[in-house]
Amino acid sequence: MRNTKSQLARVIFFSRWLQLPMYLGLIVALGIYSYKFLVKLADLVMNVGSLHEDHILLSVLSLIDVVMIANLLVMVIVGGYEIFVSRLDINNHPDQPEWLHHVDAGVLKVKLGMALITISSIHLLRSFIDAGNLSEHTLYWEVVIHLVLVFSAAFIAATDWLIQVKSRQLIQQSHHEKPDRH
Repeated sequence: MRNTKSQLARVIFFSRWLQLPMYLGLIVALGIYSYKFLVKLADLVMNVGSLHEDHILLSVLSLIDVVMIANLLVMVIVGGYEIFVSRLDINNHPDQPEWLHHVDAGVLKVKLGMALITISSIHLLRSFIDAGNLSEHTLYWEVVIHLVLVFSAAFIAATDWLIQVKSRQLIQQSHHEKPDRH
């Protein structure tokens, strides 16, 4: 029975590697966004002389939007792989992201929430600038969706904070309950 339980535990632990194709797929998606960025940038550069200032601003916001989505992908790829699949062997690498040292599932959720809010904010700003070409209904729903993202991220951050506070309290409580060994 003990051997069966041990083998089952190994199979369950090994199952984390089933996420590898998903992370590799996100790397492909990152490549697609890189290509899309270059196409948009080339279009902007080649038409800069004939573009109105508002159109240039919309194009630049589109580029920023693509960059923010790429950043989100990198956070999910690197952070998710590090947390859920396997440690990245990049210690002392000069380009190692600073945030990777203290990333856990809670931190990653908060970072992702903030990234989604930033992407939504840029998209909303783009919509407000181009409001003359959008219906009131569309603008209304974009604002509602943005607010839902803001409240969701705030809720996730507050929940993570409460979990950390409770964890610290439990640690402190366990230290106070232990007898002194002097």
